[in-house]
Amino acid sequence: MRKILPPAWKKKIQNTMLDIDARIDSTLFSSAKGLRELYERYSTFMDRFYVGRWKRWVFIEPASEAATIGLGGMVLMLALAIPAFRETADDDWLKKSDLAVSFLDRYGNPIGSRGIKHNDSIPLEDFPDHLIKATLATEDRRFYDHFGIDFPGTARALVTNAQAGGVRQGGSSITQQLAKNLFLNNERTIERKVKEAFLAIWLETRLTKNEILKLYLDRAYMGGGTFGVDGAAHFYFNKSARDVNLSESAMLAGLFKAPTKYAPHINLPAARARANVVLDNLVDAGFMTEGQVFGARRNPAYAVDRRDENSPNYYLDWAFDEMRRLVDTFPKSYTERVFVVRTSIDMNVQRAAEATVENQLRQFGRDYHATQAATVVADLDGGVRAMVGGRDYGASQFNRATDAYRQPGSSFKPYVYATALMNGFTPNSKVVDGPVCIGNWCPQNYGHSYSGAVTLTQAITRSINVVPVKLSIALGGKAPNPAKVGRQKITEVARRFGLTAPLPDTPSMPIGSDEVTVLEHAVAYATFPNRGRSVKPHAVLEVRTGAGDLVWRFDRDGKKPVQAIPASVASDMAEMMSHVVTEGTARRAALDGIPAAGKTGTTNAYRDAWFVGYTGNFTCAVWYGNDDYSPTNRMTGGSLPAQTWHDIMVVAHQGVEVKEIPGVGMGQKLPPTAQNAAAMAAGAPKIIDTKPGPPPVLTKRGADILVRVEKLLDEAGKTAAKTSASEPPKPARPSSSSSLAFPESFAAATPGDQPAPAPRKN
Repeated sequence: MRKILPPAWKKKIQNTMLDIDARIDSTLFSSAKGLRELYERYSTFMDRFYVGRWKRWVFIEPASEAATIGLGGMVLMLALAIPAFRETADDDWLKKSDLAVSFLDRYGNPIGSRGIKHNDSIPLEDFPDHLIKATLATEDRRFYDHFGIDFPGTARALVTNAQAGGVRQGGSSITQQLAKNLFLNNERTIERKVKEAFLAIWLETRLTKNEILKLYLDRAYMGGGTFGVDGAAHFYFNKSARDVNLSESAMLAGLFKAPTKYAPHINLPAARARANVVLDNLVDAGFMTEGQVFGARRNPAYAVDRRDENSPNYYLDWAFDEMRRLVDTFPKSYTERVFVVRTSIDMNVQRAAEATVENQLRQFGRDYHATQAATVVADLDGGVRAMVGGRDYGASQFNRATDAYRQPGSSFKPYVYATALMNGFTPNSKVVDGPVCIGNWCPQNYGHSYSGAVTLTQAITRSINVVPVKLSIALGGKAPNPAKVGRQKITEVARRFGLTAPLPDTPSMPIGSDEVTVLEHAVAYATFPNRGRSVKPHAVLEVRTGAGDLVWRFDRDGKKPVQAIPASVASDMAEMMSHVVTEGTARRAALDGIPAAGKTGTTNAYRDAWFVGYTGNFTCAVWYGNDDYSPTNRMTGGSLPAQTWHDIMVVAHQGVEVKEIPGVGMGQKLPPTAQNAAAMAAGAPKIIDTKPGPPPVLTKRGADILVRVEKLLDEAGKTAAKTSASEPPKPARPSSSSSLAFPESFAAATPGDQPAPAPRKN
C-alpha cells in the first residue's frame, strides 16, 4: 500500500510548533543556569561577611531583629500618625477660635453669654515673669528641654500618682495640652492620647517654644467662660494679666489643671489651696525661694464676686451646645464666630421653677431623703421656657435635665396606652387586672392586690402596673413571642414621640424600667395636646451676627412638627390622662380653671419620682431623686413632683390666654374646701383658697436680704457705739414707722399654704 503523506501546510505547522517548544526549553534552561550562577556568585560574595560563633549572636542577630522590629514600628507609627495629622487639614487652624454667643430671652432681654472671652494681643514678654514661672513650674518644668513629649516628666507623674493612689500630677507637656486645645476634645481615650502625642511633635516642628507657650497662655480654658490668662485676669481680678501679682499669678496657674473645680468665683478656698500648691512648685523647681513666695502665702488673692444668681446657667449651657451644633450646619464658607441668640426662655417662669424646686427641697427634702431635682417647661412647639438642671449650679454643673438618664416609672405608660389605642383598643376597652408573668418576671401592683376587669381609663388613672404589661402581650397578636413584638411596637411609638434614649428591650419596659431624660420626656408629652404632632426640644429662636444680620430663625429654618400618632388617639389619651389629675394619683397638680393632664411615675425603691403633665399652653416634667441612686423616703410622683408642677404652671399661665386641650375642653373649677363651704353657708365672705399653694418657707433671696440687713444693723450699731463714746447720750425718740422695708416674701404664710397629705404611691 502507498503511504499517505500529510499535506504540506500541516507539516509546516508541526515544524513551527517544534521550533517554538525548543526555544522555550532553551530559554528556561539558560535562565535557570544564569540564576544559579548568579546565586553562587552572590553566596561567594556574602561569605566574605559571614560572622559565626559568639559574634553572630552578640552583634548580627540583635541588629537584624532590631531592623525588623524598627521597620514594623515605623509602619505602625505611620498608621497611627495619619489620623492625627488629618486634624491639621484646616489651613486656618492657628486662627480658629470657639464661638462667642450672647443670649437673650424670648423678649429680647440679655440673660448671659457663653463661649470665648479672651485676648491674645499681649506679647509674651509683657506677661509678668512670675506668671510664666508659675505656669512652667506647675504644668511643664522641662518645657524648653523636650521635643513635645516629656518622657521623664511622664514617668515622674506615673510614680507620683502610684504613690498617692490617685491622680496627683499630670503627665502631659504644655505642647500636648495645646494640641488637645487646638485640635481635639477632652475625652479620655487611648486614641486621643496617641493623636495628642503626634500633634505635639508636629507643633514643635512648626512653631518655636515661645510661640507654643504664648498660644497656650492665650487658648487654655480658665473657667467662667474665659480663655487665656488675660481674659481670666480681667474676669477674676478686674485687671490685665500684665498687672497681676504673685499670689494672683499662682491662682491663675492653678486653673490649668481643673478650671471648673478651682475657679475662685465658685470655690475660693479651693482656689487658694491650689494656688498654695503652685507656690510650692515654684520653690521645688528652683524658680523662686521660700522667702520670695512668703508674701504671697500670707496675702492670698481675692477674686471679684461674679456669682449671678439670676443667670439661668443650666439653660445657657444647653443652649450653647445647641448653638454649636447649629453653627456646624451653616455653609463652610461662613466664618462668623460671634453671635447674638434670642432664646425661648421666659425668665419669670425660670425664676419660678428655680424658687419652687429650692423651696420644696428645703422644706421637704430632708424628710423625703431627696437631694436633687430637675424640671423642664416647654411650649407646645418644643421651645423650652424654663430649665432647672439641679439644685445648685455652683456646686455641680452637671445638667440633670438634659444629661441624666433616669427611670420614668409609670410616667412611661402613656406611650403604651397610645400604642394600644393605635392598635384597636379604646379608652373603654377592658383588661383583666390579674396575675401575669413573662418568663420568671411577674409584675405586681402597688398594694399587691388586683382589681379584676378595668377599663384603660381606670387603669391609667389608678396607675395599675399589670394592665400595661398585658397590653404589651396583646399587641404582639399571634406572634411566637407576642410580648417581645408588642414591646417593639411600643418602642417604635415612643420614638415617634421624640424619645432618643436607648430603650433596651426588657419585659419591664412597659412600666418604665428604661431610662429617659427630663427634657425629652417633657417635650414628648407635647404630642398629646398637639393633636398627635411631635416636636423637637429647642432653645434657639433666632440667630444674628454681632452686627445684627439675621442668620437663622426657628419658624423659618427649624424642624417642623411630625404627625406621630393620629389626632383621635391624642384626644383620647388627653381625656384619659386628665382623670389622673382630677381623681387619680396627681390630684395635687390640679389647676383651678385650667385644663391639665399628665402622669405620675415612681420607680423601684422610690429612687425616682416624676410628674409629667401638660395644659393647652405648656408641657412640663418634674423629677426628684438623688445623684447616687439612693432611694428616697417613700416619695411618689404624686407628692413633691405634682406639687412642684402645680406651682410652676400657676406662674407660667399668668397673663396667658388659656387654651383648651383637645379631648378635655377648658377644665373646671376646683371644688371648694370644707372651710369655704361652711363660710359660704353662713353668709361669710369666701376664704381665699390657695390649694395646693407654695410651701411657706423663706426663699433664698429673702434669706440673703436678711443677712444683708443684719450686717447693716451691725455696722449701724458699731457706728452708734463710736458716736456715743464721743457725745453725751440723748433720749430716744419713738418712731411712728419702721425705717426698714421688708419684701413681700417675708410675709407670714397662711395655714392654707401647707401642702395636702401625700397621695398613695402610683
